[in-house]
Amino acid sequence: MTRTIDRLISGGKYYEGLRWHDGRWYASDALRGIVFAIDESGRREDLLQTDALCSGLGWLPDGSLLFVSMLDRTLQRRSPDGEVSLHADLASLSPHWINDMLVDDVGRAWVGTIGFAIQDGADPEPGELFRVDPDGTVAVAADDLWCPNGVVMPDERTLVVAESFMGRMTAFTVGDDGSLSDRRVFAQFGEAPEPAGAVEMLTGLDCAPDGLALDSAGHVWAADAARQRCVRVSPDGEIVDEVKHPDGTNVYSCALGGSDGRSLLLAASQGVFEALAGVDGTAELLTTSVEVPA
Repeated sequence: MTRTIDRLISGGKYYEGLRWHDGRWYASDALRGIVFAIDESGRREDLLQTDALCSGLGWLPDGSLLFVSMLDRTLQRRSPDGEVSLHADLASLSPHWINDMLVDDVGRAWVGTIGFAIQDGADPEPGELFRVDPDGTVAVAADDLWCPNGVVMPDERTLVVAESFMGRMTAFTVGDDGSLSDRRVFAQFGEAPEPAGAVEMLTGLDCAPDGLALDSAGHVWAADAARQRCVRVSPDGEIVDEVKHPDGTNVYSCALGGSDGRSLLLAASQGVFEALAGVDGTAELLTTSVEVPA
């Protein structure tokens, strides 16, 4: 189908953590350390700034905003009155930057780690998915994941996480206590690569799932960090639709929302490695319409 793609905002460094919540989009300008909200007309409100950089976003049942503080590997909590405090410290379990996050309906935060020193040009290694309970207790939920990234829960018993450097989405069954079991492949996009350098692994993938969003039909939209697009993946693990960036720019995060639930928001920028090297101002948020709502 032919889609119109509109630019909502531009000029960022590296947008991440996209969410729709209470009538507005939310995002992190991760490498500037700014969390902001923006309405559908493009009016922006900066909510906070942190020198430790920021990424994944989510909300606790009491309305507090959780955000990933990347460099110090903590979860910070912004209360409804705007006060920011420590929610959980993951530094003892995660030696590398933490990244994307999903907060589920009961207030558990599922947090991924990049898993290696990406900022120093290290080669990718497997990392962990962490579970942070509502009281701030931290546990390793799953390990041996290649850059566990976006997370969605198609239902309260199923969790799906993107493994960006393996071209794979992996599913687990969620227990009453938040434990994960029955690890299985939700989708494998082409052949899984052999371990190598980060750029080599990414460029060899058919699809590198990054940020994820869930629609009401149980399909998962995945930002494809390798192919300048966002793809819709069926519960059978097949790509059934795609939205290509009109200028061939990399796409790293996505969200479904808008007033009708049918707006797909995309975060794009020249590249994560370029942004880490200091390139600024290339990040943008784009919107398009899809048929199946959030």
